[in-house]
Amino acid sequence: MIYKILTLFIFSSLLSFAQETVRQTGILTGTVIAVVTKEPIAGATVLLQGTAIGTATDVDGNFSIDNVTIGTYNVRVSALGFEPKIKTDVVVAVGRQMRMTIELTESILQFEGVTITGEYFSKSPDAPMSVQTLGAEEIRRLPGGFEDVVRAISILPGVAQVQAGRNDLIVRGGAPSENLFVIDNIEVANINHFGTQGASGGPLSYVNLDFVSETSFKTGGFGAKYGDKLSSVLTIDLREGRTDHIGGKGTISASQFGLNLEGPVNENGSFLFSARRSYLDFIFKAAGFSFVPEYWDFFGKLNYKLSPKDQINVLAIAALDEIKYFNDTYEKQYDNSRILGNSQNQVVGGVSWRHLLNSGFTNLTLSQTAIRYDFLQFDSLLIPIFRSGSDENETSLRADAVFQAGKGTEVSFGIIGKYVSFSSDIFLRTFWTNFGQNLSINSSLDTIAYKSAVYIQVSHSLLNNLRLTAGGRMDYFNLIADDMSFSPRMSLSYAASPLLTFNVSVGQYHQAPSYIWLVANRINRSLRYINVDQYIAGIEYLIRADVKVSLEAYRKVYEDYPVSMTRTYLVMANTGAGFGGSEDGYASFGLDPLTSGGSGIAHGIEFFLQKKFSEVSCYGLVSISYNESRFKALDGVSRPNSFDQKWIVNLGGGYILNESWEFSGKFRYSTGRPYTPYNANGTQNISAINSARIDANHSLDLRIDHRWNFERWNLITYVDVQNVYNRKPIDIPRYDEQTGKLKESDAIGLLPSIGISAEF
Repeated sequence: MIYKILTLFIFSSLLSFAQETVRQTGILTGTVIAVVTKEPIAGATVLLQGTAIGTATDVDGNFSIDNVTIGTYNVRVSALGFEPKIKTDVVVAVGRQMRMTIELTESILQFEGVTITGEYFSKSPDAPMSVQTLGAEEIRRLPGGFEDVVRAISILPGVAQVQAGRNDLIVRGGAPSENLFVIDNIEVANINHFGTQGASGGPLSYVNLDFVSETSFKTGGFGAKYGDKLSSVLTIDLREGRTDHIGGKGTISASQFGLNLEGPVNENGSFLFSARRSYLDFIFKAAGFSFVPEYWDFFGKLNYKLSPKDQINVLAIAALDEIKYFNDTYEKQYDNSRILGNSQNQVVGGVSWRHLLNSGFTNLTLSQTAIRYDFLQFDSLLIPIFRSGSDENETSLRADAVFQAGKGTEVSFGIIGKYVSFSSDIFLRTFWTNFGQNLSINSSLDTIAYKSAVYIQVSHSLLNNLRLTAGGRMDYFNLIADDMSFSPRMSLSYAASPLLTFNVSVGQYHQAPSYIWLVANRINRSLRYINVDQYIAGIEYLIRADVKVSLEAYRKVYEDYPVSMTRTYLVMANTGAGFGGSEDGYASFGLDPLTSGGSGIAHGIEFFLQKKFSEVSCYGLVSISYNESRFKALDGVSRPNSFDQKWIVNLGGGYILNESWEFSGKFRYSTGRPYTPYNANGTQNISAINSARIDANHSLDLRIDHRWNFERWNLITYVDVQNVYNRKPIDIPRYDEQTGKLKESDAIGLLPSIGISAEF
C-alpha cells in the first residue's frame, strides 16, 4: 500500500509539469435570497475576500463573476437591511461552474457605534443553539471520514462513536434510534448502506457528498418543525446542477468508484445524477475474507422554475446492498456464524413545490420511502438461526409555510400526514441468551398505520438584542396506546454584546416506538410515545470574526422508554448500535413483550472552539464533551447506558497552502463504554450488566490533498492515513466458543487509502 501511495505522488508530480502555464480561471455564479421568505435580494454586494473582485445581484437575486483565478475563496455577501454573511471554502476550478445559493438574515440586533462581526457563523431562528453547520468542502477534507456526511458530524460536540467503522449516532446520551435525517425536506429513516432496522446506523452513508450544499446538525433544542425523534436532526440541503453545460466527475475512492453528471434543462432548470459501486468485494475476496459486502447507489435530482415564484424539485435515491458468504472451509463457516447479514434495498423519492408569497413562502412535498430488509444468521453447520424479511413503506404529504409577520417576527406552521405499510416474516429458532433466557419466534405480520402531525412556531425579537422562539407540535400514531402527544418548546437568545450571546432552551420531545418493535410482538401495541424533557443553557463568544467559542450544559429526562417484560434488565435505549445478532440476543428487533416502563437521565457539558477558513489560510476545531447517561429497565436498577462515554475529545484542522495543496489532521480520544463481563463458561450475570468498561480509544488521522487544473478539466488526488501510530480500536470483547476464551476486536490499525477524481 505504501508503494502505491508513493507511486501516486510520483505520477502526480510528473503531471504537475504538464499543467498550463497561462493564468487559469473559473466561473462563480449563484443566487442571494432571504433566509425567512426565500425571496431574491436585488442589489446585494458579492465580494471575493482578499481581492478587488466583486459584483452585485440583479433583480432576480442572481450574480455571476467570470475569469476568477482558480483557488479557494471566502465570498462575502451584504445587502441593506440584512446581516452580512461570509461563505467559506468556495473552490473555483477550471472545467466546472461553481454555483451557490446564499441566504441572508434580516438585521435585528443593533449596538450603537459597533459593527456586528459574526459573518462567518450564521444562526437560524429555528435553532439558536446546539446546532453546527458544515459545508461540503469541510466534510470532504476531514481525515478518516471517507467523504461521508455522517462521519463528519461525529467530531462535533456531544456525539459518541460506538464502534470503529460504524455510523451509529449516539447524541447526548441518547440511543441510535433517536436521530432524524432530512434530505431536501424529505424525512428518511436511515441514510446508511446495510442499515440497522429501527435505528439510524450503518457502515457507510449513501449520500453523495458531491451534490451536498450544506448540512445542519442539531443536537438538541430543535424547533417544532421536527418531531418523532428525541435527540438530533441532521438536515442535508442539496445543491442545484450547473447551468452552463453538461459536466461531471469520475471518482475512485477508498471504498467505491462512481460517475457524476450534471447540467442544464433549458434555461429554467438543471439536473444532477450519479451512480456508484463499491469495490470492497474485490478486496475482500483477494484477502480471503469469509464474506463480502457489495453495494450500489443511484442519485438523481431535477429542479425546474415554473415561474419567478414557483419551483419544482424532484429527488430520487436508490441504495442496493447485498452480503455474500464464502463457506468453502469450516473456519469460514464458523466466522460467518457470528455475522448477522443484511441484504437491503432502499428507495427514496419525492416531489416538492415551493411557492413564494409577498412575505413568505409555502412548500408542499409528496414523498415515498421504501426499505426492504433481509436479515440472516446461521450456525457453523449453515442451519439458519435467525431470519427476518421486512418491508417498510411510508407515503408522506407535508405542507409547510413561513411568513414574516413584521420586522423581527417569523411565523411558521405546517401539517404532515403519513400512510405506513409494514410487513414482516420473522423466524428465530430456540435460542438461549448469555443471561439464561429462552427466545423463539416464527410469525408473519402485515399491517398498515397512519401518522400525522401539526405544528406552529413563532420567533420574535422582544428587544433589539433579545429573541424568543416558542412553538408546539401535536403528533398522532394509531398503532399505539395514548396515540396523541403534545410537545411544547421554547428558546431564548440574549445578545449581551456583538460578541457575547446567552442562550437557553426548554422543551418536550416525543417519539413513537420503531415499527419493527410493534410487529415483532403484538403485545407491544400497548406501548406509548417515548418522552424526553430537555433543558439546555449555553454561552457563545466571538474571539474574532472567524473564531467562535461556546459552552453548553444540558439535562435530558426520559420517561416511558420501552423495556422487556421477560428480560427485566433490558431497556431498548441500549439497543440498535453495532451489527447486532446473536451476541446481543437480537435485542434491537423488539422480539420481547415490551412495556413503557423505562426511564433515564442524561446530562453533560460541551466546549466547542471553531476557526473558519479565512484570510488566515488555516481552519480547525476543538470539541470537548463530558456526558453521563443512566437508564432503568423493569427491574428498577439504574445502570450506565451501553453507549455511555464519559469524555470525548476531538481536535481537527488543516492548512490550505495554495490552490494545489492542502494538509489536514484529526485526533480523537474517548473513554471506554460499558460492557458486561463474561463468566469462565461464556455466560453473563444480570447483576454485572454494564459493570465493566473497555479501555479508552484514541487515534490520529492525516490527509494530503492535491489538485491540478488543466485547460478543460481538473484532477484531484488525496492520501488519507487512519490510525497513523497503528493503535487498533478497542471494542467490547466477545466469547469464542471454539477456544473457550475471550477474543479481542479484529479491527484494523494503520489504514492508508488513496482517492482520485477527475472533474470535467
